[in-house]
Amino acid sequence: MPLVYAPTNTLLKVIRIVADEKTKKHLESLGIVCGVEVFSICAGAGSVVCKVKEGKIALDGSIAAKVFVVAR
Repeated sequence: MPLVYAPTNTLLKVIRIVADEKTKKHLESLGIVCGVEVFSICAGAGSVVCKVKEGKIALDGSIAAKVFVVAR
């Protein structure tokens, strides 16, 4: 499921990123790559806040829709 639709307060694993190379590089610089675990903190108003490793990041809904995850 896309990250934008994932349930909040849930540990998730990134399984696929469907985006162009520029967007993939940007997500990689934020620590979002295939296989990494993210914790969905909250979603609303078209954006998603999640914890990746030791930091919290906010993703626009259009970007979060390109990151596919499964619940852990």
